[in-house]
Amino acid sequence: MRGVPVKPVPVNQNDLVTQVSAAMQAKTMPDALDMSSGLMIQLNSEHNLVDLTSLYDQLGKQYGGWLPAVGTAKTYPAYGFGVPYGVSGNILFRRHDVLGKAGYPDDPKTWEDVVGASIKAQDPPKTNGMGFALSNVGDAESFVEAVLHDYGARIANDSGTACTLDTPQTREAVTLLKRAWDAGLFPKDSTTWDGAGDNEAYQSGQTLFMANPGSVQVYMADNDPELNEGTRYSPLPAGPRMQVSPASLWSRVIPSSSKNKALAEDLIKYLSRPDNMEEYYKHAIYGPVLGDYAKFSLFNEASSPVLAGLKQLSQVGTTASYPDVNNVAYSNYSSTFQAAKMVQRVVVNNQSVDASVRRAQADCQQIYQRAGK
Repeated sequence: MRGVPVKPVPVNQNDLVTQVSAAMQAKTMPDALDMSSGLMIQLNSEHNLVDLTSLYDQLGKQYGGWLPAVGTAKTYPAYGFGVPYGVSGNILFRRHDVLGKAGYPDDPKTWEDVVGASIKAQDPPKTNGMGFALSNVGDAESFVEAVLHDYGARIANDSGTACTLDTPQTREAVTLLKRAWDAGLFPKDSTTWDGAGDNEAYQSGQTLFMANPGSVQVYMADNDPELNEGTRYSPLPAGPRMQVSPASLWSRVIPSSSKNKALAEDLIKYLSRPDNMEEYYKHAIYGPVLGDYAKFSLFNEASSPVLAGLKQLSQVGTTASYPDVNNVAYSNYSSTFQAAKMVQRVVVNNQSVDASVRRAQADCQQIYQRAGK
């Protein structure tokens, strides 16, 4: 429309940090790109992003206001340096057709419920109960961190300046996952899955539970109506001390190195129009970010139970780090899959829970010390 040659570059979300880092080193960053909230915080701390506060405020006023999960300047350090377009977060998928026959027709309220139902309903090697990734991917990191938080563990202190992993609560959470692993509830290759491994396992009928923002439901609706009919959805379970509903934010940003900042901002403004976003959400797995977007019929329960759930997440969800501080140190911790690695040492390397937690504390503290310098 503006006569500008455009070259879109698809990037797997799990490869985003690596590719952006390489592009920055080579000075080949694009004029605009999509980015996770964690990566935004990291880049913004080094002044690598254009301030889009004016456009952010304009779109908020024009399209019904930003929804709660988008955050505020207090909860989101990169506030205003990107224009949000989607809220992502995991919903618990479960094989109601299998679990119901085993005596577990209702949604599990706790992680212990998931373990108990998995033990009774699974039939290895045909099926495993807990289809959660334990590998070096975002799905695994978000799953393990949710369990840690639900059990009362904290990555860092309230000020977000020092790591606090070495606690009884962390050991309790890791012990739960170790017990589930030893009971054969996780597929053995879950520690090496790529970003699609948990999806593929559920889609193939191998697992009974999984956490997913909705892409698997889209697949089932198009390709496997029987599996779709046999699946039910609920919020992520609670632990003994908390129940978190972490929501991650995806935004459109402009690198400070862009030579076409005005055109890039114009593009983001165009893409944010409700007619464009309604069409986009039809093919995406995100909840809405603005009040006017939330009115789209596709977010109704009758239209899509998964998108309806993501809409609810947009309205009540917390930041992905809650109750930890969503700062640069936390982003560095999560993007290097430290929580997942802590579990891997226990289930793959047969390291004791105590030893792995102590190692996790040391590695985490180094990350927080570097971020504080």
